Amino acid sequence: MEAKTQINNYLVRVAETTNKLNRDEINALAHEIYETYKNDKNIFIFGNGGSASTSSHLACDLNKGISYGKHKKFHAHSLTDNIATITAYSNDLSYDDVFIEQLKNFLNQGDLVIAISGSGNSKNIIKAVEYANSMGNRTAGLTGYDGGKLKQIATLSVNANVNDMEISEDIHLILCHTIKNVFMNLLKDEK
Repeated sequence: MEAKTQINNYLVRVAETTNKLNRDEINALAHEIYETYKNDKNIFIFGNGGSASTSSHLACDLNKGISYGKHKKFHAHSLTDNIATITAYSNDLSYDDVFIEQLKNFLNQGDLVIAISGSGNSKNIIKAVEYANSMGNRTAGLTGYDGGKLKQIATLSVNANVNDMEISEDIHLILCHTIKNVFMNLLKDEK
């Protein structure tokens, strides 16, 4: 198969997956982020591997991309960004505890937790979301495949519903930019 065919096939699958996304799920996520912003609460975001970098990217888009130049700002924190903390918990406890232990330090009532997981089954993701749920916080899951356990336990979920990790990760980044675009337009007149 020549490269052009592979390129076309991949991009067609990304487009098909994007077109199948549930717009109501995306709207619910945007609404939850907006409510958290309006109430001056924190947004905690995390994931593993490619989802870890998407976590950082979403936090940056909220904190700088939307908030820059505005009096009222988003308070987004990517729990994947402090490698010393992650390796300390991994070494001294377990990698399964790297996100839950950070939430135990920082999570307050009314904060929003956003977990990003292609499979929806990563133990460290599940433990952290279960903890946030037990504390009465709202939780959101961005997933691929069938959504795994994360889709079942998160307060709200946006599922890419594709059996491909790379396309799941592509869709999650598209969702981040979609959310950013919503808020750039919604808050454009605010100073």
